[in-house]
Amino acid sequence: MAGHEFFEPADRKRSVADPTAADPLAAEEPRHACDPAFKHGVVVGFDGSTSSERALAYAIGMAHRSGSGLIIVHVANRLPTTVWAGCEPPVFVDVPDHRTEVLGLELACADYLAEVPWILVERGGDICHELEEVGREYEADAIVVGSTHGIVGRIFGSVAGRLAKRAKRPVVVIP
Repeated sequence: MAGHEFFEPADRKRSVADPTAADPLAAEEPRHACDPAFKHGVVVGFDGSTSSERALAYAIGMAHRSGSGLIIVHVANRLPTTVWAGCEPPVFVDVPDHRTEVLGLELACADYLAEVPWILVERGGDICHELEEVGREYEADAIVVGSTHGIVGRIFGSVAGRLAKRAKRPVVVIP
């Protein structure tokens, strides 16, 4: 069973919570129910970079050895774009990242994914939060991520480091 699904990112189609409601999260639309075949699977963050490709390779082996499914998560970028309207202050517009469709097609054609059942889940928002949320939804046994190299990781902290500090399940960081 190989394939992929595209779920709506977490930041799309959310209704505004009723401020008078007892539970503000109850007003939000429920997320798609996860496929029970992937419960207790391995979650891997994937963006097509070299470090995420190494993490994917490790996660495939981990899922294959444990006989579980692979949940590949792409957290779509939301790029704020400044739009100037005359002398008005700038307006920030979210520009969706269509890279998930491209990654899905590349993964669907990949021979190395034939060994394990897998799905591709798209989310939008904070990478650490979304990886942990997908791990919680699927009751994942582990989350696998690639290490961050470069100045951005040094300034803002790496995704792997932040995820390892806050996750409620094992995090495997692949160099």
